[in-house]
Amino acid sequence: MIWRVWLLERVIATAVISEKESEAEAYASLEELKSLVTTAGGTVMATTVQNRPTPDVSTYVGKGKADEIEGLVEEWEADVVVVNGELSPRQGQSLAARTSARVIDRTQLILDIFADRARTKEGRIQVELAQLTYLLPRLRGQGHALSRLGGGIGTRGPGETKLETDRRHIQKRMDELKKELRRIRKHRSTLRKQKERQNHPQFTLVGYTNAGKTTLLNALTNEEALAEDLLFATLDPLTRALRLPSGLSVRISDTVGFIRGLPTTLIAAFRATLEEVSEADVLIHIIDATSPEAETEKQTVMELLDELGAGDIPVITVMNKAENLEEDGVPTVNAGRPRLYASAREKQNIDDLQTVMEDELIKQMSFYSISIPAGDGRRLYEIRHSTIVREETFDEANELYKLQGYAFDHHPQIAAERKTDKKEDHR
Repeated sequence: MIWRVWLLERVIATAVISEKESEAEAYASLEELKSLVTTAGGTVMATTVQNRPTPDVSTYVGKGKADEIEGLVEEWEADVVVVNGELSPRQGQSLAARTSARVIDRTQLILDIFADRARTKEGRIQVELAQLTYLLPRLRGQGHALSRLGGGIGTRGPGETKLETDRRHIQKRMDELKKELRRIRKHRSTLRKQKERQNHPQFTLVGYTNAGKTTLLNALTNEEALAEDLLFATLDPLTRALRLPSGLSVRISDTVGFIRGLPTTLIAAFRATLEEVSEADVLIHIIDATSPEAETEKQTVMELLDELGAGDIPVITVMNKAENLEEDGVPTVNAGRPRLYASAREKQNIDDLQTVMEDELIKQMSFYSISIPAGDGRRLYEIRHSTIVREETFDEANELYKLQGYAFDHHPQIAAERKTDKKEDHR
């Protein structure tokens, strides 16, 4: 069951700034936490920060800070305390015992948003599996905490009846979910192989959450997929067809946005969805050019790509939201080439991006020259739509179309033509 919050809940946000991170990084992360709360259907009434070498092993924050948090809860009549970190079972239970509000951490908040935004069957299964994986070691004390809830931030997903059952039942449910995911993955694999036989290259949009991936997808394909100014507006993978300037038909997929501190359980559970990333021919990395944290966000994305086994896939970097940049406000981002500035919302430089997309594919292709009889319209159509045609002429005397361009080595018709040419050369 998925709970929905219709009234904004009052939230107290708290963070520990450890000696491992700078003040700037910590406060940027805290601002991100506030955006996550807004996305989840809450409003941050107050924030509190504590500097200490490491979080307290018992209550995460010190006991004095815990008392301050309870004072803020009473002052603002807050419903939820959100900690900008991951609480151990002991820390969560101890901190919850010292306040009348629900206590959740950043991981649980992100899982909560995913539970609310998953639309497909696969997405819902992956969310529930991630939540159960996260909650399993935290079952002690959850029964009392959930018995006083009526739904809200941090409670969407499995529901209290599942969480109050014993570990064996929860483990059984997790096994069922994994079995269903394997079935879905097998089906997805079959569909993917069918698409591969169509010789349509795969582009995948990646980037930090709210960088503008879905808006760029809409600009490229002239479609109207949901694009909201919220974190994790897109959760379930979305694939669209696109015709590049040469006539080549490609597939382009949108994916869930990355974020710093993305829960490990979530990465593991969503690995099937993120296969769209690891199996792409080219990645298009969208960066919010207006973000003061653009370099950090880029680095977060690159690290997660490595973790997904996609670190060696060619990348096109798009500095998005360029329409909002001041002349002297261009961020310093250490991104490789090709790189271009664009505005997905204003559809600026979209044509340039499509040209770069073709150029990146050509680097993976080989040159071909082929002649096709004028009467073989089907074959001519397939070559025009499954390769990058650079030159096409018509030989009236022999009634042949002569095409030159670039194709993948595994393209069946081009490969067959090359094999025939080699045989003739050998003779």
